[in-house]
Amino acid sequence: MTAQFRFAAVGDNCTDRLGLPIGRSLVGGNALNVAVQLARLGNRSFYFGGVGRDAEGERTRAELEANRVVVDHLRVGDRNTAWTDIKVLPSGERLIAAEDFGACAGYAPHEAELAILEAMDHVHIGWLDDGGALRRRLSRAGVSVSQDISVNADPANLGVEGLSIAFCSTGEPYGAAAMAADLLSRGAGCAVVMRGAEGSMAFTARERAETGIRPVEVVDTTSAGDSFIAGFLHAWLAKKPLLQCLESGRDRAALTCCHLGGFPQEGMPH
Repeated sequence: MTAQFRFAAVGDNCTDRLGLPIGRSLVGGNALNVAVQLARLGNRSFYFGGVGRDAEGERTRAELEANRVVVDHLRVGDRNTAWTDIKVLPSGERLIAAEDFGACAGYAPHEAELAILEAMDHVHIGWLDDGGALRRRLSRAGVSVSQDISVNADPANLGVEGLSIAFCSTGEPYGAAAMAADLLSRGAGCAVVMRGAEGSMAFTARERAETGIRPVEVVDTTSAGDSFIAGFLHAWLAKKPLLQCLESGRDRAALTCCHLGGFPQEGMPH
């Protein structure tokens, strides 16, 4: 498939360690998953982030390369590759039991890398503990930029001013409109609220759209939101109507629910 746009995803990667009865580990993380899904949609996709000098760092690089993501800016450091322990409940629901941000903590693009990011068609930011520095830099440069604020917990990293698109998640079916209105009032150009089984909604100053889910035989919901973001961005950059952007995200998320992890991979026992 011919590449359509130049996307970059900046921030987190991790090894998702799924507990029993699954007992497998998979490469994941919001920014990494978005980068992989955008590449799988036929775009020129770049990943900017940090891994350790360990087996999991090598595995992360290999998965990115296998999915045609450009890894020229994958930084290898002395801290361990990030990991997340995920508890699998009898209901199938996943809960984060423990996590270590490892090489992702404190990561920030160098000045030369910032110049490369400023030349992208779009930049997506995942978990990034930089106090909003990259968001502000790209916004000032006129770059189309999005961020998933649901994966950040520190208020210092939750600003949305200057974002072309702010993504967030909620388990409350009736709070999405208020959440979106707050994001728009704080400076986001478009607010997208992912509501799990309730579907998704998107708002701009002049438009509102909503869609439900695409029913599938669910294997794993881990990282479905990351795939939704990639599907939405793919349609957004193609200037599709807001509803079609939601539908593109919905369909990508549904595909991800049909396999373990954020994208198809072998996985390893742990």
